[in-house]
Amino acid sequence: MSTETLTKPETTPEGTDTADDDTPKMFHYVKKNKIAESAVMGNFVVALCGEVFPVTKSPKPGSPVCPDCKKIFDGLRPGE
Repeated sequence: MSTETLTKPETTPEGTDTADDDTPKMFHYVKKNKIAESAVMGNFVVALCGEVFPVTKSPKPGSPVCPDCKKIFDGLRPGE
């Protein structure tokens, strides 16, 4: 009797924002008033780039930022 070793296919969709240990790969720009609500209630927020997710972590200085969010944010006028 012989056995075969099957390789496990990659199941994480490309472009997701979390690593294997649930640490975000990058952070997104979100409306300020929605962050606390999402963190407490578990509601989903929509980032400037269109990514939809619940807020689970807060960024630390130097954390990577989504390049699409940054580009959109830099293009906004103050107060928008």
